[in-house]
Amino acid sequence: MVKMSLEPVQVMSGQVNELQVAPSSNGDSRGPWEEKEEFDQDHLGLTTKPKPVTGRRVRKVEGGVFFPKPENAVTIAVSSRVLFRTEREQKVFEQKGVEEYLRYQVEHENEPFAPGPAFPFVKALEAVNTRLRELYPQSEELFDIVLVTYNHAHVGIRLINTINHHNLFIERFCMTGGSSPIGYLKAWHTNLYLSADAEKVREALAEGIAAATMFMPEKLTEVSESQLRVAFDGDAVLFSDESERIFKAHGLDKFFEHERENEDTLLDHGPLKGFLEALGKLQKKFYAKGHRLDCPIRTYLVTARSAASSGIRALKTLRAWGLEIDEALFLAGAPKGPMLEKIRPHIYFDDQMFHVEGAAEMGTIAAHVPYGIAQKHPRKKSADVGK
Repeated sequence: MVKMSLEPVQVMSGQVNELQVAPSSNGDSRGPWEEKEEFDQDHLGLTTKPKPVTGRRVRKVEGGVFFPKPENAVTIAVSSRVLFRTEREQKVFEQKGVEEYLRYQVEHENEPFAPGPAFPFVKALEAVNTRLRELYPQSEELFDIVLVTYNHAHVGIRLINTINHHNLFIERFCMTGGSSPIGYLKAWHTNLYLSADAEKVREALAEGIAAATMFMPEKLTEVSESQLRVAFDGDAVLFSDESERIFKAHGLDKFFEHERENEDTLLDHGPLKGFLEALGKLQKKFYAKGHRLDCPIRTYLVTARSAASSGIRALKTLRAWGLEIDEALFLAGAPKGPMLEKIRPHIYFDDQMFHVEGAAEMGTIAAHVPYGIAQKHPRKKSADVGK
């Protein structure tokens, strides 16, 4: 695999790509994002000069508009730097300082940001909410999206204008003015936090909040508009890093021996188990209405574990937890990128940057979960079977 440079939400190849979303939900067709003009410094990467946002979008919900209580919803906290493309503004901040940055934002507040790597994921969450409201008009059990940003409140007008421009239903904001958002995430009962700031992601994980660092790949595979697809690695993501520690310390043979001896011993939970539980809870609401086969949420386990030698323990653990995974791929060390290209998930979670890079090279939006022993001992290409 060719080594690629992955920085959180960086523009690659000097171009800005506009998001393309596929209407298909069967995973059989795919295509790249359209390549647009070279980055226009005056227009924030948009292909034409944007018109000022003059009106607010109106969102009508049968039975009225209501906002769920955080403790009842599945709360997804998304930073502005992964929801939208803000590379130009970040450069202004780094090169000219905070005052010039704020001045720039106010001067351009009627110019909407372009979609970022989390944008298709958020749109898919909203599509699921639409289906949930059709089946359960009064239920508060749905996705609730919170925009989290370190920005000063002065930038809020531009963010609101952008949200209205893209017709997103995001009413909850958390603008911390440079302070850490972690305390607010806990107050929101956050089920998942997505950010471009790896240090804040680590801080969230340390507080028991499922979190991941998002990256922008060089190319993007089209994703479904009608079905949310979420793919997970196993060890150190859904499960603990217990087995990975055995592999790192004693090698592959000892790893297989350990898994066979402990196949009836449940793995401990990993940092994203709770998020999978939340997805499963919403899936069951669709199943209860007879929508198992056309459920708008689909989950995947994509692991380098081998099925016969180490897969049974993972499956028994999920079953004991009462969790269903729609598809399980045991790759026995084969590259994950081609499988993910076929699945076309809205997001893929992995604790190894090697796999994040491989997924990104194939056009998948991947998120890094900086958790477990692999952060101290990065895996080499030739020794990638255990996970």
